[in-house]
Amino acid sequence: MKVVLVSAVALIDADGRVLLAQRPEGKSMAGLWEFPGGKVEPGETPENCLIRELREELGIETWNSCLAPLTFASHSYADFHLLMPLFACRKWQGIPKPVENQALKWVAPNKLREYPMPPADIPLIPILRDWL
Repeated sequence: MKVVLVSAVALIDADGRVLLAQRPEGKSMAGLWEFPGGKVEPGETPENCLIRELREELGIETWNSCLAPLTFASHSYADFHLLMPLFACRKWQGIPKPVENQALKWVAPNKLREYPMPPADIPLIPILRDWL
């Protein structure tokens, strides 16, 4: 089974809320909410992937020193196995905006379960909630 490395980030605002992005129509798992991030490209570190993805998807800048490893997901889907490190980030430059027409929502950690998420993301919720 093919292993896919995806890097994700919990952007945490001054009120302790976490940013979720809704997968747009036309993508797999459209309509589900997820932590921002994306596939790690060959030769790219998970941190550099997030810096690139946050710039492309949300129009914000952050730095390696602002990405703290928090936990990871390891989940088998029908045709691949997902390995996804989750980083926490409290510092960035700019205001997150939906560059790729995805819906964005700042969510209190104790409300994350109210948003339908991909199966790999669900086990991350209690870890994030307890950490915050």
